[in-house]
Amino acid sequence: MAFYLQKQGHEVGLMDIDICGPSIPKIMGMEGEQLHQTSLGWEPVYVEDNLAVVSIGFLLNEPNQAIIWRGPKKNTMIKQFLKDVYWNKLDYLVIDTPPGTSDEHLSIVQYLKQTQPEGAIIVTTPQEISLLDVRKEITFCKKVGLPVLGVIENMSIFICPKCKTETKIFPPTTGGAIKMCQEMEVPYLGSIPLDPLIARSCDQGKCYVTEFPNSLASQAYNKIFKDLINKIQPQDPKSQ
Repeated sequence: MAFYLQKQGHEVGLMDIDICGPSIPKIMGMEGEQLHQTSLGWEPVYVEDNLAVVSIGFLLNEPNQAIIWRGPKKNTMIKQFLKDVYWNKLDYLVIDTPPGTSDEHLSIVQYLKQTQPEGAIIVTTPQEISLLDVRKEITFCKKVGLPVLGVIENMSIFICPKCKTETKIFPPTTGGAIKMCQEMEVPYLGSIPLDPLIARSCDQGKCYVTEFPNSLASQAYNKIFKDLINKIQPQDPKSQ
């Protein structure tokens, strides 16, 4: 989503608050980069001129270093990312969180409460074992007053690149994301097919949609993000 917004000309910040498992530096192709202290605060790492990234992964001495922190220390780091990083002027701040409803989620909701964030985008896969956790995440959002912008169903189907046969690798035994969204009264944003090239792009630190713009998954990504941004009434970068 950060790449999509950036390519639309917006000033975008991407904040990785998966403190114990930061994967954003790898996905964005920025492994080995470091945050630098300036007179204005921490300088984020820039993937593009209008896409700034902050992650604890940029503070580690080496990529396999384990982060063994309890809640209070995680909370302090998240607060520093918000207050001590010189983000400059942003149109959007996209925050990547770990799965579940842990300290990171509660902290970011509390710290951003006064700013009235647009809401949360929740990602699931079709099988019930995933939906069990997602229902809890939706309930969490409702309890803390965070709007749920919608749910995306990832790995919905696999389309054979040779014969084009569609296969449901993870069959939705209880109706999948669509039925869950209906039951919990939250928007269903769409589905993303399973494509091994997505994983390869992440491993290589490349934007999948840029690398494979004509793929079915890229078309699904673009439609979901376009509809979503229209829903939250984005600012027009040309008018700023």
